[in-house]
Amino acid sequence: MPTLTVKNIPEDLYELLKQHAQYNHRSLNREIIACIEQAVASHRLDPETLLATARQLREKTSKYGISDEEFDQMKNTGRP
Repeated sequence: MPTLTVKNIPEDLYELLKQHAQYNHRSLNREIIACIEQAVASHRLDPETLLATARQLREKTSKYGISDEEFDQMKNTGRP
């Protein structure tokens, strides 16, 4: 299995990693691997799925139209 060495880790980050490892009942090494896995495995957004969700939301809220004046009035209500 490959080995990775990370140099010059800021002390506060190192302490935070140790705290997280303890909280998650993992070794420091396993915690770092979990953090790397989470960072590199993030899901890419599919534009078509995002657009479909936006269209569904727009359809659900289309009957609740307000004018710009009503929006400004509601936005400014209670502000000094």
